Amino acid sequence: MDSHARWKRKLGIPYPLLADTQHEVARLYGVWTRKSLMGKTSWGVARTTFLIGRDGRIARVFPNVKVAGHSREVLEALTQLAPGPGGVA
Repeated sequence: MDSHARWKRKLGIPYPLLADTQHEVARLYGVWTRKSLMGKTSWGVARTTFLIGRDGRIARVFPNVKVAGHSREVLEALTQLAPGPGGVA
């Protein structure tokens, strides 16, 4: 959690960040999964982005996220979900 706090301060992030140290939220969202790398298996988080609407419901899921181009893809989705012209939900 300390690393989250330092990262948040460094980037000036104005909203709360989740530190799911016991993987409770990851399990609930179905992203705590068995992974395999070079013949070794372990548990980890499947890189996934969830857009949550104002109503608290999941509005969009982006599974198997690749960093390149992802922020643009999310911004486009937010624009489509926005209630008014040019506004983000």
